[in-house]
Amino acid sequence: MNLPLTPATALLAILVMALVTYITRAGGVMVMSRVPIGPKVERFINAMAGAVLVAVILPLAVQGDWGARLALVATLMVMLTTHKPLIAITAGMATAAFWRLI
Repeated sequence: MNLPLTPATALLAILVMALVTYITRAGGVMVMSRVPIGPKVERFINAMAGAVLVAVILPLAVQGDWGARLALVATLMVMLTTHKPLIAITAGMATAAFWRLI
């Protein structure tokens, strides 16, 4: 389905995406409010966060350019040494920007 690109269709797309985002977030809260948080559920939630992170980063590492790969390495190294996410993200962004500059 192709819609013509007009301001009205752009606004409609934004509103639909916002609604879907709200429904998934609210639905997750509603479902988890009914699930008792025991040790098994807590381990699952903790493991799921790492799995989502790997699912987001791995395609970038495999299909990205060298700037992206170096940024991932820089972010990892800074995070392992400083344990400060904001500094690690800044290092990754600066590495990617510098690589693309040269």
